[in-house]
Amino acid sequence: MSASHPEQTLADFAASLQLADVPTEVISRAEDLFLDWAGSALAGKGARAVETISRFARAMGGAGRSEVLIDRRRATPLFAAMVNAAASHVAEQDDVHNGSVFHPAAVVFPVALAIAQDQELSGAELLAASIAGYEVGIRVGEFLGRSHYKIFHTTGTAGTVAAAVTAGRLLKLTPAEMLNAIGSAGTQAAGLWEFLRDAADSKQLHTAHAAAAGLTAAYLAKDGFTGATHILTGPQGMSAGMSKEHDEAKLLDRLGSRWALAETSFKFHASCRHTHPAADALQQVLRENKLAAGDVAAVTAHVHQGAIDVLGPVTDPRTVHQSKFSMGTVLGLIAVENAAGLTQFDASFRDPRVVQFSGKVRMVLDDEVDTAYPARWIGKVTVQTHDGRELHGRVDEPKGDPGNTLTRPELEQKALQLAAYSGAATPAEMQRLFALAWSLRDVSRVPALLG
Repeated sequence: MSASHPEQTLADFAASLQLADVPTEVISRAEDLFLDWAGSALAGKGARAVETISRFARAMGGAGRSEVLIDRRRATPLFAAMVNAAASHVAEQDDVHNGSVFHPAAVVFPVALAIAQDQELSGAELLAASIAGYEVGIRVGEFLGRSHYKIFHTTGTAGTVAAAVTAGRLLKLTPAEMLNAIGSAGTQAAGLWEFLRDAADSKQLHTAHAAAAGLTAAYLAKDGFTGATHILTGPQGMSAGMSKEHDEAKLLDRLGSRWALAETSFKFHASCRHTHPAADALQQVLRENKLAAGDVAAVTAHVHQGAIDVLGPVTDPRTVHQSKFSMGTVLGLIAVENAAGLTQFDASFRDPRVVQFSGKVRMVLDDEVDTAYPARWIGKVTVQTHDGRELHGRVDEPKGDPGNTLTRPELEQKALQLAAYSGAATPAEMQRLFALAWSLRDVSRVPALLG
């Protein structure tokens, strides 16, 4: 490894990675993540922002062999990846890597599926490329750090590089070409959190753009297009412009032996991951003390600074999607409905009982929680009851984290619920998708997921 040129080391790794290099348990985890992603993408069917991007893609793109999951049409790899990426990031159920605060699936798998179908590649090739995308993208997110995430949506920025690496591995780029693809991806990296204040649609654009821009960077590199060779670490590169405390050592942290993909968490609640630790802790307090929403006088969620940065601007959510970034709404749904799933948000985010409970919730910065973040996302709440009790809840690993993960039956049930929510696939179609996902490494040619 070359610590003096980490971009080249990442390019070498991504270009040469073979599935035989990857431990079996990591491959199995990649299959789990692929199914989890597909369910999230199906849940995006009918979402206004996703359908807008889909109409744009239909207007701009020609026919192709790559599958658009929400409507089953075939498109070019570019536009299939764009729509599938947007669709998989709207239900707020796609995966997250804690340490990088990055949602890899939403930008990696849309690209992997689109190119694998277009090029008639195997499941093993799709998985190898996806693992490369996870490993590089996660390390870029960790490298850029907390100050980056305060302003930039890491899934849009590091995600563009992850998408380029995924595409480049499927296109069999040489290490030199892969370095060019990383350079062209990095110069297009974008995504700002300001959209949350306005309940704007930008989050779906972040993943759509990252997938499309990364794919474009790889195809251009295949045709000789050059990119900056120090786009991450150079004096006018991503870290210089997007981070105040980047840590170059994290770019190559045990590359090839520490499999960061296996550290990735599944999302249990249908909301921003920053709400999950407190939601689990509150659920614990309510269950153990047999409390109803009306018994609670006040809730203090003890959080890390990243939660305050992202959730703090959302004080009066106006849309379902914006409400998923409201700590008060999420905890209100937990208290009133005992769940913060897709149907609860749709039916109840403006329920007077939920709104009333939301007004009882405040976030405070907690030194222990903040110090542990982002490597660990600890959930701590203090609950005041109307009868004068002070109760405390704590969760060290929220549901879905690697140490508190979802089993394959639980992942199947989650995917069934996501598909049923949007009507994008029948239970029988989902059963066929499960069989494909669990045998993906052995598939000689990646087929349509539906149909």
